[in-house]
Amino acid sequence: MPMSFVHDDFLLRSASARRLYHEFAEDQPILDYHCHLPPQDVARNRRFGNLFEIWLEGDHYKWRAMRANGVDETYCTGDVPPYEKFLAWARTVPFTVRNPLYHWTHLELKRYFGIDELLDESSAARIWNAANEQLATEALSAHGILAKFHVRALCTTDDPTDDLAHHKTIAASGLKTKVFPCFRPDKALNVHLPELFNPWVDRLAAVSNIEIGKFSEFMAALKQRHDFFHQMGGRLSDHGLNQAFADFPGEAEAAAIFANARYGQAASPAEYTRFASYLMLEFGRWDAEKGWTKQLHLGARRSNNTRRLHQLGPDTGFDSIGDWPQVDALAQYLDRLDQDNALPKTVLYNLNPADDYALATMIGNFQDGSVAGKIQFGSGWWFLDQKEAMTWQMNALSNCGLISRFIGMLTDSRSFMSYPRHEYFRRVLSNLFGDDMESGELPDSFELVGPIVRNICYANAHRFLGLDVD
Repeated sequence: MPMSFVHDDFLLRSASARRLYHEFAEDQPILDYHCHLPPQDVARNRRFGNLFEIWLEGDHYKWRAMRANGVDETYCTGDVPPYEKFLAWARTVPFTVRNPLYHWTHLELKRYFGIDELLDESSAARIWNAANEQLATEALSAHGILAKFHVRALCTTDDPTDDLAHHKTIAASGLKTKVFPCFRPDKALNVHLPELFNPWVDRLAAVSNIEIGKFSEFMAALKQRHDFFHQMGGRLSDHGLNQAFADFPGEAEAAAIFANARYGQAASPAEYTRFASYLMLEFGRWDAEKGWTKQLHLGARRSNNTRRLHQLGPDTGFDSIGDWPQVDALAQYLDRLDQDNALPKTVLYNLNPADDYALATMIGNFQDGSVAGKIQFGSGWWFLDQKEAMTWQMNALSNCGLISRFIGMLTDSRSFMSYPRHEYFRRVLSNLFGDDMESGELPDSFELVGPIVRNICYANAHRFLGLDVD
């Protein structure tokens, strides 16, 4: 009988890689410190009605592949029945060979449902029925999935105006997986879009119970929310930026830009940059005061297709890698915080592989001996969260820093079907070290290499992030 496509030694090319994975990586728990899982789904222990709901609903990775395969938009974001959408995906899967989707698809079918069969049009109905039968069980509810994949803790991504009611429900539920909020204040920067900014400020005023008539009150409300996230166990912030901001104004200028935006006057590009620079400094100081970890996701060019943006809205699969210069502003931003003794633990995520070595060397400028790996070059992100680009990231980090202090993988996903991404990463990680052991570039010592691999899978992140996990 032929070996199944996803087998025990999938992606593991050598004996050393196989031993590293099976002995040191495979059984480690998961600390998913950056994801976009909906807290309400965890709070209500969502049951998924069918394979479409858990697997294709909102998955713009799959939508991009389907569109490229000539599938009509109605089967991606339209209102055709769920099985018809799934069938359109099944017809697309054979055309995704050499795309990471092909690996992820079959790894997920195997790990969630024990299904070894390759997905295509001929197998679609069998797989749909078998998966749906299992989805009706508690084992594949939201809570069941977190237990199944040994998710010790996860951090959702939350707007400062969120009341975190779902997190309160989760905390009181007795769920073994700890769920923490992550402070994502991107909308606080939107003075160039007053039609979006002002309703958001009004929501901030309501949730903080602070009347916001002037800039000082705006900052007080943001600080109150930051404090509240900390009370709720949050220890991380996150920012999705084209590039870092480092054109620092005084408070009076930031206040004037804010006031104009509140009157409906859109900030100019220069004013937007200066306002954002002011806020990002304050956010960094708050994070440092509380011992938080700041995450900077740099370089996505979002909503490139304006026709589809108007039809479908953002986050529907029309984003790509940007090409902004990253080094100068990032260095100035980190340096300004460091000068003020207010540089928090920081993770830099890069989306343009051309910048891998720039970021891998940048982190070395601000390591200060206070925390091992205080400034991290984060794992491959979005278009770079696949085998080749994850290897690029780890090679750059290895060559320019200490991969032994790397805090490893996260899902960065909205889907409960994404936990095999950690397995995929661990196999790539084991292969990387195993190849070096086989070639003689590392000692043939599992006592040396094994604990490094194991720590990257979980323990480094656990020590670094300071989350109340145990």
